[in-house]
Amino acid sequence: MLSTSAPRMAQLPWNGPAAGTDAPAVRDVHRALSYRGLEQEAAGFAEQLRSLGIGTGDVIGVMLPNSIELLVAILGAWRAGVAVTPINPTFTAREAGYQLSDSGARLIVGPALEGIDLPRLSPDSLQREPRDAVPDPRIEPSRLALLVYTSGSTGRPKGVMLDHANLEAMATQMASHFRLTAADHALLVLPLFHVNSICVSFLAPLTVGAQVTVLERFAPASFIDAVARYRPTYFSAVPAIFAHLSVLPPDAAFDTSSLRFAVCGAAPASPELLARCEERFTIVIAEGYGLTEATCASACNPMEGPRKPGSVGPALPGQRIRVVDAEGRDVPVGERGEIVIAGPTVMRGYLGKLDATAETIRDGWLHTGDVGILDADGYLSIVDRIKDMIIRGGENIYPKEIEAFLATHPAVVESAVVGRPDPVLGEVPVGQVVLTPDAAGITVDDLLAHCATGLTKIKVPVALEIVDALPRNPVGKVDKPALRRALLAQV
Repeated sequence: MLSTSAPRMAQLPWNGPAAGTDAPAVRDVHRALSYRGLEQEAAGFAEQLRSLGIGTGDVIGVMLPNSIELLVAILGAWRAGVAVTPINPTFTAREAGYQLSDSGARLIVGPALEGIDLPRLSPDSLQREPRDAVPDPRIEPSRLALLVYTSGSTGRPKGVMLDHANLEAMATQMASHFRLTAADHALLVLPLFHVNSICVSFLAPLTVGAQVTVLERFAPASFIDAVARYRPTYFSAVPAIFAHLSVLPPDAAFDTSSLRFAVCGAAPASPELLARCEERFTIVIAEGYGLTEATCASACNPMEGPRKPGSVGPALPGQRIRVVDAEGRDVPVGERGEIVIAGPTVMRGYLGKLDATAETIRDGWLHTGDVGILDADGYLSIVDRIKDMIIRGGENIYPKEIEAFLATHPAVVESAVVGRPDPVLGEVPVGQVVLTPDAAGITVDDLLAHCATGLTKIKVPVALEIVDALPRNPVGKVDKPALRRALLAQV
């Protein structure tokens, strides 16, 4: 049993007032733990790591589906002074092998992988309680906590180095912004190999002594059942999840009365989609904006006060956002430029990539590669990714503008527009569109005609394809690089 003289997890900077109590902390479909039980299992795993010679400054890989064991492995590693690189559990041995090798991981918690020569612990072999008093973890704010790998859309995945100070700042900012209390209850539906899920749905509620229910994955039916059964007060999701929820049958029965709000992030969502979901579920949906390189979120619409459609809100307290030109000078209010971010959530850098770090963080400002606009109230609107911009005959076209107008058609759930190489114009816009289930009879010509009513001629796609689903990367974002590669193959 855990010794009463052993230091508690309260010494971890984000651990909340419920530490060491019997208040409910986390549950999944298999079991539940109180804060005392979570602390005990984390301490047991920390002791197990030390017995294997793994300690301060080391890295381990955790390749598990969403579960209590995954959360215990993260907290236990941190208690032992060990950093964690969370790995997508659907990765192939090649993909996981790259991340394990690049991160320098000394152990993997997860399945056996062909060709991976590392010590391994299965989730059912984790030590669930310490045999001796666990020494004070003495977590230093500057100590590496997470190595989260980018999706690799611009090359091989890069390890984003986040320290404990980054995570503490993000978790406390989220808890404050959403006014979380011990009465709150997060339904965790996003994959835990991503900072959104770790920060918004796990660490933030822990800072206030709230509870967390973990779903292994999102599916509309199981999500609705979980909301009715567990009575959560909020959840964080990506636009794809809201798109699935928006097309549930009109006669589908569900009880969402416990929900206080939802968070939408990771990718742009149309105001029409969010409005449909707000009306359907009678909740506030706060859209935010951020990057892994800034730990999670840097801007978010307020829970109370103006929530401007099409905006991701002002900068979170403690962070600063500017919109700059190519020389790094602030552009006038209302004009487009690159979004740059500063504050305590900006990453330490990319692991082993000094040049990429220096290119991304300049004079303390994180250059996002996103085009945005700040209004007079400091509310940020995302125009598009710089690299996604289409240059047609010398004219700049932002795909997000086309996607936003397509979303105003009542039959459109979501769309993706990219540039297709053209021998005369350089690039032309083309796209894929997902329609509502009751959109029988809507044709591509109908959609193109709709575009022509609100977009200048050069912005109207030269081709659209109606599809059942858009391609997505592991964190749920539309995989535009895959679309572009497919188009290049056709050309």
